[in-house]
Amino acid sequence: MDISRRKFVNSIGLASGAVLLAQFSCARRPIEPIEEKPKEILYEDDWEQVRRQFDLNWNYVHMSCFLLASHPKPVKQAIERHRHGLDENPVQYYRENSRKSEEGVRLAAASYLNTHYSQIALTDSTTMGLGLLYTGIKVRGDQEILTTEHEYYSTLESLDLRSLRTGATVRKISLHNGSYNTSIDELVGNVYRSISPGTRVIALTWVHSSTGLKIPVREIGEMVSYKNRSREDDDRILLCVDGVHGLGVENVNIEEVGCDFFVAGTHKWMFGPRGTGIFWGRDDAWKDVVATIPTFSRSETAGQAMTPGGFHSFEHRWALNEAFDFQRTIGKEQVEKRIHQLNTQLKEGLRNMSSVTLHTPVSEELSAGLVCFEVDGFTPYEVVKRLEDRYIIATTTPGTYKERYVRLAPGLLNNPSEVERTLAAIREL
Repeated sequence: MDISRRKFVNSIGLASGAVLLAQFSCARRPIEPIEEKPKEILYEDDWEQVRRQFDLNWNYVHMSCFLLASHPKPVKQAIERHRHGLDENPVQYYRENSRKSEEGVRLAAASYLNTHYSQIALTDSTTMGLGLLYTGIKVRGDQEILTTEHEYYSTLESLDLRSLRTGATVRKISLHNGSYNTSIDELVGNVYRSISPGTRVIALTWVHSSTGLKIPVREIGEMVSYKNRSREDDDRILLCVDGVHGLGVENVNIEEVGCDFFVAGTHKWMFGPRGTGIFWGRDDAWKDVVATIPTFSRSETAGQAMTPGGFHSFEHRWALNEAFDFQRTIGKEQVEKRIHQLNTQLKEGLRNMSSVTLHTPVSEELSAGLVCFEVDGFTPYEVVKRLEDRYIIATTTPGTYKERYVRLAPGLLNNPSEVERTLAAIREL
């Protein structure tokens, strides 16, 4: 356990550090992942080769691919292959490919996440996954769902709809007094102090799309595990995470993230087919969620049972395994290192501008691939428009948030010179 967690132990006064360490370390043992030969790392830091896999208009600096990704060549080719087969003989192609293709996607996702394919359900988006999770999760009338005021619309609306349907109590808290200067101690401590005897679900977002803050899910998960030691199974706290802006950025194994359920779309940082997503649950947590939409899969596993049935855009869903394999051929460690390097370069440049207010922490512990900021004298829309006039694609935070900031997201399709070009354009303002 690192210094931050030791400080947290002291600050909340639970017990001596040694005792608490022993208690936190008793986390549930993860299921053994499927053994598969690792993908060969093909690119070896050749980021120009990675860029050549995409058909983006390179006259622009694309600083917003996190919103909706372009498809790399392997994914495009897989989509076209499945589309051709479905157009040529839809019934026969569906019969011959439906089961094995979905199993292939689960296997590829499991290999990337280092988990077991049985724990993965397939969805069409983060929003669909969150809706399935918060509609189906078991919460009694005397229990509550704890969330924060910083969550994205899809989480808050899913919880509000759950409350309207069932009368479930939803309580919102503030995680911090300011995203830029927050700390692991503050974030974990505020969640810890907000847990009540009736708290059944904690609904959080790994990386906030409003500020770029990355919350310490692992440390929160360890604290929740400690809390659960004194609870009966039906009262155990379930930690649920919207992980869309961490998946495809952070080099972690899903079992080590520290949550019970993890939902993410895969058409953002993962470069997956548009309209795809995953819904992962810890092996011993699936019993606490009931399916909302009937599945068309043979419900041999929890992940299959939670996969909504119906006819989907199969050419996209079945091509998702190529997206996971594409990321693995680059290497998760290399992906994380590259994205953090570019984001650090951008944040350091922005915080040295007197007219800029940075809202994303500089520390890699508390940030990932999103950078949010303001420029004095300009609305976020004006900044985005002026950058677009200079062929730089930026976005603002969605209108569902109280605050509106400019957002940039240096990713694998960017390079240091593009970051400098973007910083120069902001200085000109």
